[in-house]
Order: sequence, then structure tokens, then C-alpha cells
Amino acid sequence: MIAVAGVLTPLSPEESQTRSEDLKQLQDEIRGLDVWDMKVYIFANNFRICLMMFIPLAGPFIGTYVLYNTGVFIGAESTTMNVPGLLILFSLFLFPFTWMEFIAYAIGLSGSVWLTWCIVRRKWKSEIKMTAILIIICAVMLFVAALIEALLIASY
Repeated sequence: MIAVAGVLTPLSPEESQTRSEDLKQLQDEIRGLDVWDMKVYIFANNFRICLMMFIPLAGPFIGTYVLYNTGVFIGAESTTMNVPGLLILFSLFLFPFTWMEFIAYAIGLSGSVWLTWCIVRRKWKSEIKMTAILIIICAVMLFVAALIEALLIASY
């Protein structure tokens, strides 16, 4: 829903163009890499975001910002392409890497809320091991997602 809100945020034509150009520059930068470097770049970016979402108390705010901003970029791109933004957003879910990224982010956000609750209850030490396991699961999921995404980008 947060990404949908971002997609539906009205932008001026200039703002849409600027964001679209920023996105195109990033895409060109990524396309200039070989598949291995592309996978590492995508993984590192997504894993960094996911790790920030695990931060107690701050994670949900970071996640909200990231998901909203992602939606805004999709909305901007859709404006320049003259395609409905929601169509682009929902079409991304045809790809397995989108599902994997969203699931990893959901785990990170849930982990943040749970850790915050455990800190309030002063029982956070017992949750450190489970949090580490969840982070490893997210890392593996995001690594596989990055591989799929890099192979898909390289095939174009």
C-alpha cells in the first residue's frame, strides 16, 4: 500500500522527468556491468536496505520511506512512458525477484517491530540468535533475487 501511495503521488512534469532521468542513469550504469558485478551491485543495494529495516524502532520508518520512494520513481517513470503507474507496479510482481525482495523487506520490518517489542520487555538478548537467522534467510533470498534480476537485465 505504501508503494501504491508513492505511485499515486502527483508529480509535476519536470519532477517526473528528473526522476525518470535519474532512474535511466542508474539503469545505464547497471547495464554497463557484467552479470557478476550487476548481481553484486543489486544484492548489496537490496541487502543494505533490508538490514536498515531490521533496526529496532527506526526500521518501519526507513521501510516506509524506501517503499514510498520506490513508488514515486515508478510513478514518475510511468508518466514519462504514458502508462498507468499501477500497471507498472503490479506488472513487476510477474517477476520472482520482486516477490523475493518484498518478502525479505517484510521480514526485516517484522524483525524490527519484534526487536523493538523485545527491547521494551527487556528480553532482547534471547532474540538476537533468531534475528541473525532471519538476516541470513533474507541475505540468501536477496542473493537469489539479485541473480535472477541480473540475468534478466543482461538478457535485454
